[in-house]
Amino acid sequence: MKKPTTDHKSQITKVFYYGKQTIDNSDIKSVAEILPSQFITQGPVSQQFEQELCKYFGAKYASVAANGTAGLHLIALGLGWKKGDLVITSPITFLASANCAIYAGAKVDFADIDNKTYNIDPKKLEKKIKYYLARNKKVKAVVAVDYAGHPCDWDSLSRLKKKYGFQLVNDFCHALGAEYKNDLHYAVKYADAVNLSFHPVKHITTGEGGAVLTNNPELDKRIKILRTHGMTKDDSILEKNDGPWYYEMHEVGFNYRITDFQCALGISQLKKLNKFLTERRKIADYYNKFFTGYINLITPYVSKHTKHAYHLYPLQIKFDKLKLDKKVYYNRLKELGVVFQVHYIPVHLQPFYRKKFGFKPGDFPVAEKFYEREISIPIYPGLTKTDIKYISRAIVKALETK
Repeated sequence: MKKPTTDHKSQITKVFYYGKQTIDNSDIKSVAEILPSQFITQGPVSQQFEQELCKYFGAKYASVAANGTAGLHLIALGLGWKKGDLVITSPITFLASANCAIYAGAKVDFADIDNKTYNIDPKKLEKKIKYYLARNKKVKAVVAVDYAGHPCDWDSLSRLKKKYGFQLVNDFCHALGAEYKNDLHYAVKYADAVNLSFHPVKHITTGEGGAVLTNNPELDKRIKILRTHGMTKDDSILEKNDGPWYYEMHEVGFNYRITDFQCALGISQLKKLNKFLTERRKIADYYNKFFTGYINLITPYVSKHTKHAYHLYPLQIKFDKLKLDKKVYYNRLKELGVVFQVHYIPVHLQPFYRKKFGFKPGDFPVAEKFYEREISIPIYPGLTKTDIKYISRAIVKALETK
């Protein structure tokens, strides 16, 4: 493989990916302090991280988990999804947003995205709900994704929830620090359960890791039992009690715990979240200004009542208008040291979902067109002004290369 050879003027010495973690000495110190301690898992630091998450996001309860996918699985089980239930989500999301319903034995369907926000479209969602009601089928739950860090239309989703009686889940993994109607705590106010991820490309990281936020004490209690094999020592649940060591399992659970040294990293990272958000928003502002005027580029829309968290910067390129193949463009840009990702391949087009549920191309045209045009370009703390200028110019240069 040819080694990149220029910097921003003549030689590439850096390769820029769409996202990466930001770790400093204070993070390393926080982890190092836990490693020689008595508890490196299932200890007090895990509980402290849960408390800090509650404080920042305005939740009454938090349960940390092994990763965001585990969190979604726990939500599905905690909310009682089962065979025969119907769960609707967005086709533009990571696989786990839909897979969590499959884990519980439920059926999955989708509602197409809004053309501006790239989030699930409430009007199309209601149309899908009515479609099923006409066939005597009720929607059990909706998993709404705050895609890229832009909050969904939560007022509309909340009205639909009250009207049709479904459970509402916020797959919040992209939106840590986002605001909806000047409210940093909006997620737990609208949703029955809120899922977080701490993967390295997210706003804060624990390596791998996630959490479930809720204001429902019974749901939190059930999730905490399910994440540890279904084991409980709760006297109100036990059929008997042989002593302090005694526990019972009343249903099958999972080992979805996270370590204390990961949570120590999470606590340290959470202290920096506001700073990270400021940096991401500054980068997005630069991109927005730079790409304005290029008629074949579409920058992310931001609703007037939201504050974007910019986990991603989804830039749309009108490849069809340019008569440019996306793979060719990917390779051109990679040669310049900029490696984009695409978020996401529409879930309904995955072979599993096509074969199991009969989805086909054309089912969700807005999502499919978005996939054809979208690229996620580098946006993460630590990019310098020189880096951002180089990346922006490279994106345009690769479009113009013959």
